[in-house]
Amino acid sequence: MALTGTLVNGLMIIIGTAIGLFLQKIDEKYKETALNAVGLAVILIGLQMAFEVNQLIVVILSLMFGGILGEALKLEERLNQIGDKVGTIISKKSVDQRISQGFITASLIFVIGAMGIVGALDSGLRYDHSILYTKSILDGFTSMILTTTLGVGVGLSVFPVVIYQGSLALLAVFIYRYVPEAFLDLWIIDVTATGGLMITAIGLNMLGITKIRIANLIPALVIVTGLLAITHVFF
Repeated sequence: MALTGTLVNGLMIIIGTAIGLFLQKIDEKYKETALNAVGLAVILIGLQMAFEVNQLIVVILSLMFGGILGEALKLEERLNQIGDKVGTIISKKSVDQRISQGFITASLIFVIGAMGIVGALDSGLRYDHSILYTKSILDGFTSMILTTTLGVGVGLSVFPVVIYQGSLALLAVFIYRYVPEAFLDLWIIDVTATGGLMITAIGLNMLGITKIRIANLIPALVIVTGLLAITHVFF
C-alpha cells in the first residue's frame, strides 16, 4: 500500500511522544540542560540541511517574502491561539504555552528534508517504504527527546507529517510523469535548504539567543517552489 511507510512514520511519532511524556517527570534542572542539548542538536540538523543549498538567491528571497506574507497573515499568532486552545483542553486548568512551540518545531523537523520527500515518492511509485521506515525510527527517537522539554504539542506534528507525505505518496505517479526530473531534484535541495534555515532558527530560539517568529516564515516553502519554477522555465 502506498501509505504504509507514512502511517508507520506517524505511529512512531506518537509512540515517541508517549514515551517522552512519561520522561517529563524528571527534575527541572535536567529538563533545562536537556532543552539546551536539543537546541544545539536542532541547530546542527538545520545547518546540515541548509548547507546543501543550490540556488542561494532563491532561498534568501523566499525567506524574505515568505516572512512578509506570514507577518501579514499573522500565522504565528494564529497558531499560538490554536495551541492555547488545545493546551487548555489537555491541561484542563491552565494554558500550556509550549503546545504551539512543540507543534511547530516538530512539524518542521519531521516534514522538511529529503528523506520525507524521496521516501514518500518511493512509497507511492514503487511501494518501497525502506526510506520512510528509517525516517520513522529517527522521528520516533527525536519526538521522544523533544517531548521531554516541549510537551505534547510534539505529537500533534503527526497530522502535517501524514498529510504531507501521504499526499506525495498518492501523487507520486503524477509527479514523476509531469514534473521534470531536473526540476524535482533542484526543488528537493532548495526546499530542504530553506527549511534547514528555519530549523536552525528554531534551535536558536530554544537556546534563548533569538526570538524569531518561525511560523511566519512557513510561506517561504511555497514561494521557493514558485521561484524555482520561474528560474527553471525562463533561465
